[in-house]
Amino acid sequence: MFIKRYRLTLVLALLLVVLSVASLFIGVMDVNLTGLMSGQAQQWKIFLISRLPRLLAILCTGVGMSVAGLIMQQLCMNKFVSPTTGATISSAQFGILLALLFLPNSTLWGRAIFAFAFAILGTWIFVWFIQRIQFKDVVMVPLVGIMFGNVIGGITNYLAYQYEMTQALSTWLVGHFSLVLRGRYEIVYLVVPLVILAFLFANHFNIVGMGRDFSKNLGVHYNFVLFMGLTIAAMITAAVVVVVGSISYIGLIVPNVVAMFKGDKIRGTLVDTALFGAVFVLACDMLARVVIAPYELPIELIVGIVGSLIFIGLLLYRLKHGRKAIRLGPAHAGSCAAAVKEGGQSA
Repeated sequence: MFIKRYRLTLVLALLLVVLSVASLFIGVMDVNLTGLMSGQAQQWKIFLISRLPRLLAILCTGVGMSVAGLIMQQLCMNKFVSPTTGATISSAQFGILLALLFLPNSTLWGRAIFAFAFAILGTWIFVWFIQRIQFKDVVMVPLVGIMFGNVIGGITNYLAYQYEMTQALSTWLVGHFSLVLRGRYEIVYLVVPLVILAFLFANHFNIVGMGRDFSKNLGVHYNFVLFMGLTIAAMITAAVVVVVGSISYIGLIVPNVVAMFKGDKIRGTLVDTALFGAVFVLACDMLARVVIAPYELPIELIVGIVGSLIFIGLLLYRLKHGRKAIRLGPAHAGSCAAAVKEGGQSA
């Protein structure tokens, strides 16, 4: 019974372990198990400075972006909302540009503070705006987010050209792991406590996803949980953007694919979403390293191609199956209420 219930989780965990081990030995510089076991200094140096930090950054990116997308979709009651379609990524990039302009000598942590602040602000403005649109359908909401993100991106590009900062900003415009080294990637570790916090408040996110009136009836503070969830998602996204750069589609497609197998309850899908996100990003990164070896493609290119195809398929699937497939249905209300009564107060 246990194996049947958690079959998908076990398969994803096993696949993640296998891919993680394989990833450590893929790259331009030769690193192999024999050399490490024999204590070759050069191979251990590459392993500890580059390969292991890269793997950890990949895992944090896949887990973080997937969980951020799941939270935003749950809170916005729309399966097409994500850090990409909710202007979170573009807002983080705008914050990094302002840090480069006004604090040119700032450290990576200084730029991260700007990225956190503007990612949170941009995400809040997006949700505030869509809440005030009286007539909206499931496709219009992410389109509004995309247009809002394009406006922010346009301002970012204008300022970058105006102050000749395009080359400096380019690192954060296209996601890649090639520059991840020990000593300049540790900010992404913030994803771990944020994901844990998301799991602790998963029941509350379920309730808020059912609407303001439903939350009020169950004693859940709607505005507080909404803004806390959006802040968690925005901070996860900003931490990834500062270290890796922009990677689209992960927070959009991963939660949707998992929901097809596990349903829409965030607590029931959070672990599988995190695992599948890590597997997806790791597989794309390995493909980016071998497709034109010894050169390496940006992972944004691989994820963009694969993600676009999956997104089109998801769009057709969701539209074909109607509103019930895109928004949380009334059937989830009873389970959400029971979840809060059982474990919501512990959060």
